[in-house]
Amino acid sequence: MNENLIFGFFMRFVVLALLGIMLSSPVFAQCDGRLIAEGAFLHPPLCAPKEPKRIISLVPTFSLGIALELGLPVVGAPLFGMSDEDLKSKAEAAGVVDLGSFLEPSIEKIVALQPDLIIGSSFLGEEAYQMASRLAPTALLTGANWKEFYRTLANIAGVDDGIEGRFAEYEKRVAAVRERVPKDLRVSVVRITPWEFQVFLDEPNAWAPFDVLRKAGVRRTDFETSETNVGTKRIDFEGLAGLDGDILLYIVGGSNDSATSGRHEAVLTNPLWKMLPAVKAGRVYRVDAGTWIEFNGLASANKILDDIETYIIPRP
Repeated sequence: MNENLIFGFFMRFVVLALLGIMLSSPVFAQCDGRLIAEGAFLHPPLCAPKEPKRIISLVPTFSLGIALELGLPVVGAPLFGMSDEDLKSKAEAAGVVDLGSFLEPSIEKIVALQPDLIIGSSFLGEEAYQMASRLAPTALLTGANWKEFYRTLANIAGVDDGIEGRFAEYEKRVAAVRERVPKDLRVSVVRITPWEFQVFLDEPNAWAPFDVLRKAGVRRTDFETSETNVGTKRIDFEGLAGLDGDILLYIVGGSNDSATSGRHEAVLTNPLWKMLPAVKAGRVYRVDAGTWIEFNGLASANKILDDIETYIIPRP
């Protein structure tokens, strides 16, 4: 028997053995819902309800916003301290119960709400997963790209019909915006926090708002651009010199710290801030922290495009 045939038999045996182990596991044997064997979430397989009726979102950004955009029955989420007032209002109008801070959500409320599916992001960690999965099937999504996150959540909830149509409409708008963005313009973006400045880079796996900027043709400065995934630059006043774009967008606080981010008033009067080219030219604009830091789906993406049209694209 030739080696290729032997290898083929061996691989078939391995696959069948693995399938047997999986089918004999509690998740596969007892699942009377939708078994999702793989995906961008912690610890597949996941036995998800065929039609979730009571969903808890452990994160008040991606998973909450996207779930509501998908029309999912979210019954609880940590709403305390949210910067995105539009999303908070939308959640409250949908009857979502406030679980408190996402750093310490109320376990008692989660239990009382009797969820049949718990969703969130993998940054919550293994401990959060282990605790939540004891209460209901839990999907803590790992996708770095916001569209991947969107598709994965839609698949888990069994509502992925029509998703590509939504993205096609959005991409059409992105293309239209890209045609109007000045090609010789450089844009700087910085977040002001109580303790530092944060620069989210234009890079291959850029954080969602900056991925939108990138796809819409907005060019950042060399200091704010990387061909590899560096992450976020954290700088002091001296580091501001790298933000030498023609236009400067700045974000104050966000993500539960907006109440303690008043330092921006001192920043705006600092000589090093005033020396920046965009500030000297009067082309500096504050953008909403709820949109840029608590990005949560297509609604946020379209708000970023709104900001591009408002602050970056020249008016007739």
